[in-house]
Amino acid sequence: MKRKRKLAAGLLALALICSTLMACGSASGTSKSKSSSSGSKEIVIGDTTFNTSNEESDVNPHNAYSGWACIRYGIGETLVRYSDDMKVEPWLATKWENVDQTTWKITLRDNVSFSSGRKMDAEAVKECLEHLISVHDRAPSDLKIASMDADGQVLTIHTSEPNPSLMNYLGDPYGCIIDVKAGFDNGIVAGTGPFIVSSMKPDESLMLTKNKNYWDGEPKLDKVTIRTITDGSTLASALQSGEVQAAYGMAYESYPQFENDSFNIKQISTSRCFFAKMNFDSSSVCSDPAVRKAIAMGIDKQGFVKNLLESNGYVANGVFPSGFAFGGDKVKARSYDPDGAKKVLEDAGWVDSDGDGVREKDGKKLAVKWLTYPSRQELPILAESAQSTLADIGIKVEINSTADQNEVVKDPSKWDVYAMANVQCPTGDPQYWFTVFARTGAAKNQGQYSNPDLDALIEQMSVTFDTDERNALALKMQQEVLDDDAFVFCAFLKMSMISQAKVKNYTPHACDYYQVTRDLDISQ
Repeated sequence: MKRKRKLAAGLLALALICSTLMACGSASGTSKSKSSSSGSKEIVIGDTTFNTSNEESDVNPHNAYSGWACIRYGIGETLVRYSDDMKVEPWLATKWENVDQTTWKITLRDNVSFSSGRKMDAEAVKECLEHLISVHDRAPSDLKIASMDADGQVLTIHTSEPNPSLMNYLGDPYGCIIDVKAGFDNGIVAGTGPFIVSSMKPDESLMLTKNKNYWDGEPKLDKVTIRTITDGSTLASALQSGEVQAAYGMAYESYPQFENDSFNIKQISTSRCFFAKMNFDSSSVCSDPAVRKAIAMGIDKQGFVKNLLESNGYVANGVFPSGFAFGGDKVKARSYDPDGAKKVLEDAGWVDSDGDGVREKDGKKLAVKWLTYPSRQELPILAESAQSTLADIGIKVEINSTADQNEVVKDPSKWDVYAMANVQCPTGDPQYWFTVFARTGAAKNQGQYSNPDLDALIEQMSVTFDTDERNALALKMQQEVLDDDAFVFCAFLKMSMISQAKVKNYTPHACDYYQVTRDLDISQ
């Protein structure tokens, strides 16, 4: 199976490589030489994720998930940042104080300017956050900002209710501090980062030039090009040929060709998870608890990680990795049990009466519409793995791997299972995932899952400041979604970034941000 997949990928790469690499070369000049005649230092990074399919249509952090592009590519910065053990650290803010349960006093750096030339002060940050909560779908309920006061470099935030996670949420990519008075010209913003956008073509490329007035020191590179290459094999070929000097999002099966002295492979464990959400709409077969339970018992997570991810990941049990105090190793999930899954279905009346290998009930075939997308290279592979193992228990899986998944998922009649990749703990706090995916009516709860007990626990966590109590609540909340078989958590990824050996400081982080920094460099 693996050899067939590699052969298919190779043929696809041959079909696409010429047009893609010609586009890379025409956009960035003679890309094999990253020093121009004037001596400027440049780099081209191939990236599978900077595209509309991932809700990154531009670099405006107030637009959907485009904040990820803003912070990854060194355009914007947040008030706080995360260490690789996901602790909150100062960044644009130097310190903060929780004055009382609904008041936060934040002191800002005094030497920061936007790329527009405007000084970053409390008034500018206030304007930015006010605009954010007026237009963003998640920020208002996350931040719970009632009002703000600006006094020089001190911003005071008053929340509508106790919000112990406020500082964690302010490090989310949507919290990039931008000069809103400078405008949002076609999705381009003025941030405080080491690079400035010179041009952008959504789903194609992003051109960056260094911010010579960057507050934390002059960037080492003069220009950076982010090239969108959604096919993993094409991306691998581009890196091998030198058309790009670094790559993010490459398929794991391509890694062996870069395991030599000519390249760097840097890897870190993350909370990015491949998981599947169930559709609770009455039109879906997954509205049947027995079907959801059988799917959870019928997916071979260990086999997926070992044989298909080629051990570049690790099996998921709950929402979060085992390294966290609220990690999934402390909860109980369904184990792979094909025989047990068959019995669950039979007891619920799903039987294969016509002998075609697919169970039916009340004249309806047990066919599951599995929705996923190709820009995360391993998601279609997970779909194929589930298709194989679920067929063994009498469930037919119909795969729809499409870049249009964000539109398809809006129609509950078009999917039963939606498999995606997501950073589960991007703010270092467990509340984020539940408020985005599992709470009744949450922004990414397209499966219409609703559990009043879970909602009550989420509300309790939202006003709980004690860390130990929050961790305990997170474990209870995980068990709720696992007992309901509302989600199946399959595998966590080891985040990898690959570059030519001459590229320096192209480094992955546990939060999956901070790719392009002032220290990113390439030797002459």
